Amino acid sequence: MTEQFVIELTQSLKNFLPEVSLTITLSLVILLDLIFGRKFKNIGAFISLAGLVVTLFFTVKQYGGNYQIFRGMFVVDPYSTFFKFVFIISALVIVIFSLQSYELKETSARRRTGEYYFLILSLTLGAFLMAGSVNLVMMYLSLELVSISSYILAGYIKESERSSEASMKYVIYGALSSGLMIYGISLIYGLTGELNIYALNASLLSTGYSPIVLMISLLLMLAGFGYKISAVPFHYWTPDVYEGAPITVTAFLSVSSKAAGFAMLIRFLKASFIDRTVTLGVEGAWAIIQGLPWTEIIAVLSALTMTVGNIIAIWQNNLKRMLAYSSIAHAGYILMGVVVAQNYGISAMLIYFIAYLFMNLGAFYCVMLVAEKTGSEDIEVYKGLGYRAPFLGVVFTIFLVSLTGIPPTFGFIGKLYLFSALINAKVIWLAVVGVLNSVISLYYYIRVVRNMFLRDPESEKASIAFSPAHIVVMLILVIPTLLFGVYFSPIVELAQNSVAMFGLR
Repeated sequence: MTEQFVIELTQSLKNFLPEVSLTITLSLVILLDLIFGRKFKNIGAFISLAGLVVTLFFTVKQYGGNYQIFRGMFVVDPYSTFFKFVFIISALVIVIFSLQSYELKETSARRRTGEYYFLILSLTLGAFLMAGSVNLVMMYLSLELVSISSYILAGYIKESERSSEASMKYVIYGALSSGLMIYGISLIYGLTGELNIYALNASLLSTGYSPIVLMISLLLMLAGFGYKISAVPFHYWTPDVYEGAPITVTAFLSVSSKAAGFAMLIRFLKASFIDRTVTLGVEGAWAIIQGLPWTEIIAVLSALTMTVGNIIAIWQNNLKRMLAYSSIAHAGYILMGVVVAQNYGISAMLIYFIAYLFMNLGAFYCVMLVAEKTGSEDIEVYKGLGYRAPFLGVVFTIFLVSLTGIPPTFGFIGKLYLFSALINAKVIWLAVVGVLNSVISLYYYIRVVRNMFLRDPESEKASIAFSPAHIVVMLILVIPTLLFGVYFSPIVELAQNSVAMFGLR
């Protein structure tokens, strides 16, 4: 028995190398920062970069595998590996942002920053676990790892009242949502006696279920997922936290935390509530368990989320707060892919995530640079910025155009695939709502562009110069945003291959 356990554990660890790499890296970050942190201020950042590159190497080697490890608590498949790429790229970019952030440089002058990079890596590790978890307890624990890391990161600059307030609000909303989720898990376990989501599905199909209890448990679980992805009506924490947290943390939460929530939500829905005994005759189509209208519920959530996010964003003058409501709206767009109960809906969602990664991180980076040069995040400081800092003005405009979904940017391709998936699935009304919301979003994005290029500064101000490092980072983010807007087939193939075998056990 012991020998068999050791063999299984060894085999599992061989397929768990990206997560092991991250764990070793975050341990080294906090240890070496304690020893050498006073002499080498950025040692945590450079160790993090090295560790993330090693993790990326193991993740690339892992792509294409499809197996369960740790006795069915965790899976490695192309779907989870796809999201790991998103998390790694996001973490790499954020660490580079952090090395250039004036907010964090001020903090590092007063204390070590090793714990900051430790938390960035912890959140990334939690996101990895969320993408591959197939056990309800494991799903909850990985979500909590992401959440707790997020709470501390949001209040990392503890000298700032705004940052402390953001962290406290985040904790309160997160605790409520986590409580609802764990209660939903307890109901599902009481109903089926299973924690593995594939075994849970088999139990529901073989022994029957109470539709009312199942619906209540699903709604409670959706509360936990909805908080993580900033979906209405669980979005109230988002604008305050995004505005109060350091810009680097805000950008990280807007991509990695949201992506992890979506990764786990989709796996949970497809693995648990699909009737595998029914064949619909359409390749990649899902037969949903009878009496469980979760596609209709999510369609309403999607419409409400994108509408609320876009309409409230119109009145925002603080750029971080505007992008916070924008990220809420984008959660609504991504939910459209979940509504399409077919594999091409999920592949469209994955394509959009890659686009969102580059254009959203790029937009936050531009806001960070302008805030550091002007001392403000208000839209008024952008007057005449297109002439004072022409390169940043053009790059920021491209990111905003991509967030709107206008060609020839990657954001247009992402929305095109999402809307096409809805039309093929005959969910026309939601596609119309999505198009109308994209038109609404153009208004508040174009306000920034108008201020940069069509408004003169209130007084003569000197031009703003940026270092070569700043320009390189902007190029790293803007080139894929334009390139994949015209040459997108590799991303489409990667997304489609990642969902081809998704959910099959």
